[in-house]
Amino acid sequence: MKLRGKRGAIWMLAILLFCSAAFFGFSRDERNFEISKNLNIYYTMFRELNLFYVDEIDPGDLVKKSMDAMLKTLDPYTTYISESDIEDFKLMTTGEYAGIGALISKHKDEVIIAEPYEGFPAYKAGLKAGDVMLEINGTSTKDKSTDDVSNLLKGQPNVPLTIKIKRPGVKKTMDKKLVREKIQLKSVPYYGMITDSIGYIHLNQFTNKSAGEVKNALKELKVQNAKSIVLDLRGNPGGLLDQAIEITNLFVNKGEDIVSTKGKVSKWDKSYKATKSPLDSEIPIAVLVNRGSASASEIVSGAIQDLDRGVVLGNRTFGKGLVQTTRNLTYNTKLKVTTAKYYIPSGRCIQALDYSNRNEDGSVGKVADSLITEYHTKNGRSVYDGGGILPDIKVDADTYSILSLNMIRDFMFFDFATLYANKTESIESAKEFKVSDDLFNEFVEFVKESKDFTYKSESTEILKALKKSAKEEKNFDISTDEFDALEAKLAPNLDRDIQRFKDELKELLAHEIVKRYHYQKGGIEFSLRDDKTLLRAIEVLESNNEYVGILDGSIGLHAINK
Repeated sequence: MKLRGKRGAIWMLAILLFCSAAFFGFSRDERNFEISKNLNIYYTMFRELNLFYVDEIDPGDLVKKSMDAMLKTLDPYTTYISESDIEDFKLMTTGEYAGIGALISKHKDEVIIAEPYEGFPAYKAGLKAGDVMLEINGTSTKDKSTDDVSNLLKGQPNVPLTIKIKRPGVKKTMDKKLVREKIQLKSVPYYGMITDSIGYIHLNQFTNKSAGEVKNALKELKVQNAKSIVLDLRGNPGGLLDQAIEITNLFVNKGEDIVSTKGKVSKWDKSYKATKSPLDSEIPIAVLVNRGSASASEIVSGAIQDLDRGVVLGNRTFGKGLVQTTRNLTYNTKLKVTTAKYYIPSGRCIQALDYSNRNEDGSVGKVADSLITEYHTKNGRSVYDGGGILPDIKVDADTYSILSLNMIRDFMFFDFATLYANKTESIESAKEFKVSDDLFNEFVEFVKESKDFTYKSESTEILKALKKSAKEEKNFDISTDEFDALEAKLAPNLDRDIQRFKDELKELLAHEIVKRYHYQKGGIEFSLRDDKTLLRAIEVLESNNEYVGILDGSIGLHAINK
């Protein structure tokens, strides 16, 4: 008998599940019995759904959802990778794909070019940030998601594409012809000298070429007379473990412990040491981190800290001390599964969230204070587990006003920069460009005339809820004046707040405009101009007494972070 169509697929799945259950059922081990029993339950439930559910069911979709729900109860990093997601998975690990070399985004109901990458097909074809993609090789993008459009743009290299675009400020549509290429995203999009003697390296991901890029940047900076190095890991979510080890090895002596992993399968436990001679084991290092620094970023910054090899500055890191291994499944699918925790040289694990002990509502809490343990660096300084990497020097991160956040949300900076770039041929360098008062006034008028901008304040929304509660509890009448006074103070006032936050708004607008002309590299260069954490790192590297004092413990954290 031949199995046909969707019903055949369902029964084939059921047979496979049943066989798996039967296989496990042969074991007398209690754990395997539980597996066998529950697979049988799953099989019978699926069979009953297929036979009796009122509407036709999609077996692939239903099973995918059940698997995702199952994995969600474990941790966010244990995930099922379907065949259609394999290319995205490869991009995360290699930084390489075949496409046009551009970041795309959804804006209103249209898919736009958010940022073309310099030197790649989109850039060479003259596509600009803000361009609306109407068609790709004759296929309309109307009502398509960014994933749908991304799939149209990606594929085999050396394939010609014609993209019909609508450019804001230009009446006629345009056809842009390009050829799809292999795209290798840089892990080090920018490096350079920030003073006469201090080199800077911006590392934004850990792919299979990251260590080589950091090594090349370090070599070039040393040629340019760098006597100390800033390694910026802020916003770096991590990636490949071996790259974190190799990058750390550039700065630490052969034989030093860098990281070890321990999990359920003891034969997989491993200790990773520096296996090569370092490129430079003496050059002073300042590592910059923040809440967006995770996983491999925490291995590098944590090992540098534990070995007293450099000073860490910024904010406490994310706290991801879990190791994932990719396991092959059938039909070209994969399981990315958490198999171990990693431990940096002092012996500490920096995992911040305890997924093994969820709260009653299913939420995940942080590692309890009672379980946090003190460890020591190579020089005897106190460090702690259970909460990411605490910097040697804490520098408070800049926060944006609610006005700025509203403007970012509604694409005000982006849309104005698009119109400006489409009518202005060039600007000054990233280090020199500034938004003049006249240009800022143009921006203000643009915002006021925009139908897309709404200015809301979270505090006023909270106040509305409080007033409602006060009325329900019949307490409003006795506090009407206080409520009115507070509402007047908190109410968003566009004219007032534009002047209050003028400098902040100018910086955000300037940054968006700079990226249109100088791309990713220029955007990074611009953002470093008044970077508080970077300026503090420069101070430390230029003060040998403070740098050495931090590392030998003579200057304690309380003195630094007061």
